[in-house]
Amino acid sequence: VQLQASGGGLVQAGGSLRLSCAASGRTFTMAWFRQAPGKEREFVAAITWSGESTYYTDSVRGRFTISRDNAKNTVYLQMNSLKPEDTAVYYCAASNKYYGVIRAEYEYWGQGTEVTVSS
Repeated sequence: VQLQASGGGLVQAGGSLRLSCAASGRTFTMAWFRQAPGKEREFVAAITWSGESTYYTDSVRGRFTISRDNAKNTVYLQMNSLKPEDTAVYYCAASNKYYGVIRAEYEYWGQGTEVTVSS
């Protein structure tokens, strides 16, 4: 499965962005991770195939929303009320068997899209 992320950019604090990740095939779980300069890649959000289960890291819960369109094999991350600390390269990931926050459990990764939030 190949993943193609898009939608990053420069936005002012308090603004919004929507990231998209198109997959070349069907996957059980799709997720977003992010990596800020000098930091490790961290979990942001995940969603199961049905969309009934979603999970967010505490720092984005209530501001970010993950969703998916299975007809398009695409996952979205709507990011509202952005903060400078959200600045990072955002990566989409997918798994055929795992749903959770552990980076190493995801088999497929996209190339990343950069998000910069100015203060």
